[in-house]
Amino acid sequence: MKINCLIIDDNEIERDLLETYLRKFSELEIVAICEDGIQALEVLRNQKVDLVFSDIDMPDLSGIDLLKNIKNAPAFIFVTSHLEHAVESFELDALDFIAKPLSMERLTKSVNKALDYLHLKIRANGEITDKLADSEGIFFIKETKGYTRLNYDEIVYIESLGDFSKLFTPHGVHITLINLKNLEHQLPNYYFRIHKQYIVNFNKIVSVNTHEILLENDYKAPLSPSYRDQILSVINQRTLIRTKRKDLN
Repeated sequence: MKINCLIIDDNEIERDLLETYLRKFSELEIVAICEDGIQALEVLRNQKVDLVFSDIDMPDLSGIDLLKNIKNAPAFIFVTSHLEHAVESFELDALDFIAKPLSMERLTKSVNKALDYLHLKIRANGEITDKLADSEGIFFIKETKGYTRLNYDEIVYIESLGDFSKLFTPHGVHITLINLKNLEHQLPNYYFRIHKQYIVNFNKIVSVNTHEILLENDYKAPLSPSYRDQILSVINQRTLIRTKRKDLN
């Protein structure tokens, strides 16, 4: 099944480059290419679009404002040189945020993420998921083929896929039909948000650097500056401090 895509960028060179790259993905069908948000709004009102690749800084109607004004918006991936909009875009549940200059490698990662999300959404057929827990730390997640039992302690980290969440464990990856915001409220207090799209199990942290957290099983997750102080504060509370003792006479 083809995924209908819309390209929006007021820069002709950037627009053509994005189109060239996207045509390399056989699962994507570009249904329209727009120069600004106003044109795109008209397309979205009259055509079925599954996935939007949009610049942010555009005349008349920005990519952010476009997303805010669409009811039942398709999945959005922002491609922009204006990095200051990253936090706001994720607050609007954008699927991804790509910094210009655009590379094929980075776009491929984003497209694969979008395809995972959209295929799950199609298979789910709008079904609302739930999560069943008990007092022993065992819970069930609803996946496309039924319910899977997991233990809170075995989850290493969780990644957002928009309306879905991707749970990483030592034994494999599970995708559940529940968004990260709702899932976060049901997790034990040793889970911490480290990014708009990532939650980690504190007990699985191996090391922390400026922009990344290394976890058990060689997993890695990005650390957002807005969450760094919180996680470092918890780490500092558990850091061994060597004190100098005076000899007793």
